[in-house]
Amino acid sequence: MDNPLPENENAKGGWKQDPAGVQANILEIATMVFAEHGLSGTRIDEIAARTRTSKRMIYYYFGDKEGLYARVLEAAYAKVREGEASLDLDGLPPTEALSRLVTFTFDHHRAHPDFIRLVMIENVHQADYLQKSDVIRRVNTAAIDRLAAIIRRGEETGDFCHGLDPVALHWKISALSFFNVSNRPTFSALFGTTLFSETAQRRLRDDVAAMVLASVRKTP
Repeated sequence: MDNPLPENENAKGGWKQDPAGVQANILEIATMVFAEHGLSGTRIDEIAARTRTSKRMIYYYFGDKEGLYARVLEAAYAKVREGEASLDLDGLPPTEALSRLVTFTFDHHRAHPDFIRLVMIENVHQADYLQKSDVIRRVNTAAIDRLAAIIRRGEETGDFCHGLDPVALHWKISALSFFNVSNRPTFSALFGTTLFSETAQRRLRDDVAAMVLASVRKTP
């Protein structure tokens, strides 16, 4: 940053030696707290108490609570998109590439319920902070471009029907994977937890991938 770090800051973990690590620690803790309490219910004091640094340094790095929340959102979206980028989908046949993307999304959302809660919270705020973020728009544009490339290859090989909309396809994948996490408490209360065992979740993940593939395959 352009401004020098505050002097005489006796934080809890040696930020002078590792400012990037301290910021990562703040974002990790803030993600959990925002996901648990929402934007309005979160207090910087609580975040600071659980990090390796101080409240003063949180304000120094992120400006205010809303600035920290915006950065948490950006980091959460970047993480899922980085995971997608690491799948090396361009080297796979289109049907296998799409299947791998679907299973990754299902598994990622299940393994990161805080991300789902943050998205739910942002929907409560009418996507106000998301719309202000160039970072989130950029990383999500890459997600649509990735799907468009898979669709284009599938059309060329004759595996996929023509005229598929990558945004609509992204919606299907997201909806099926998102509901599995967002509605787990209410679904479990109504119908029991059997569907959320490891075996049932693997079967459900494979079914979701099959459903998405069935929706794009070219009809003989």
